[in-house]
Amino acid sequence: MSNTLTHGAFRTERLWAAAGVLSLVLFLTSVVAWVDTLEFDERCSHGMVNGVGELGKIRRQAFPPATICEYAGGDVAAGATGLLGAVIWCALAGLALCVLLALLAECVELPAGIGGLQLTRKERLRRAGTAFFVTGSFFALVYGLLAWPLLGGPSSACSAGADWGSYPPKTLDYSLFPPQATCVTRSGDVSQLNAGWAETLTVMLAVPAAISATALALAVRRGRREAHATRAAHAAGEASAG
Repeated sequence: MSNTLTHGAFRTERLWAAAGVLSLVLFLTSVVAWVDTLEFDERCSHGMVNGVGELGKIRRQAFPPATICEYAGGDVAAGATGLLGAVIWCALAGLALCVLLALLAECVELPAGIGGLQLTRKERLRRAGTAFFVTGSFFALVYGLLAWPLLGGPSSACSAGADWGSYPPKTLDYSLFPPQATCVTRSGDVSQLNAGWAETLTVMLAVPAAISATALALAVRRGRREAHATRAAHAAGEASAG
């Protein structure tokens, strides 16, 4: 594979820098919302929050962090609502957009001399490989944690890791992607093996992993094509010289 020829590529440093800043914003705002939610949850549980009618149940939302106290005549919510909730969603959307654009840029190859960055085949392959390793590792970690009970035994996924005695919950309607299953107890209670946000997170992480895998495959294919063309040109040169 030739390391002398260079090819144009998009610069992605600013996209990755923006993704880093948005990740920090998302983390800090989520922590603030989580702390606010804990405080509101405590107040709601002790009847310190006024609502219309009697308090029914308290719903706890994972993302954005929020506690919703349901009353007979309406809801009272706190944590990740209003401006704070808008900042969290905007940071998440911006982060996803920056990461996707940066990864899609790895799939595009510009003619030599065009673009702000000139890379050799080896450098392109290294960049694509690094992106795939990072995104693939995140996806594999999350997927492995959520799908482990299903991979170990789909029919007994709901009872994995706990001592249920003679009446373990039944596992119904399971799927490996996204990793999910319906759990039914002896009393008839129905629940999901994994939380809805975790199921969504698995799908979201699969997208950048798939894009980076495509970029890596394209880098390998282009490298082989160029190496083949170089060998053919070299052979033709030797034949004409002979």
